[in-house]
Amino acid sequence: MSSPDVVLPGDISNLGVGFDPLADSAGADEGNAGEDAVHIRVQQRNGRKSLTTVQGLKEKYDYNKVLKALKKEFCCNGTVVEDPELGKVIQLQGDQRKNVQDFLLGQKLVKKDQIKIHGF
Repeated sequence: MSSPDVVLPGDISNLGVGFDPLADSAGADEGNAGEDAVHIRVQQRNGRKSLTTVQGLKEKYDYNKVLKALKKEFCCNGTVVEDPELGKVIQLQGDQRKNVQDFLLGQKLVKKDQIKIHGF
């Protein structure tokens, strides 16, 4: 009664496996950046105040020197926090995501494909 070319409205047999965008993007992350990714996040505090965190820089860099350069460059305050799960995390006042990305790329501390920006 129905030929293979005719698709009925309730028939889902033609869906098959198809394309899974989440599976492809997860595989790409493991291949090139994986553990070497630098995550730049913004956290909302109270009102208009926000906090930018930088996590995943290599241990060979002196976090305090990087922090000092970031603070001087962006005229903001910041600190290095030691987290048991995440390791050392740099915290900066304000939404500095784009500035931090440009700084890390300009100083050649990381490559563009290693940076992951999160938030809003």
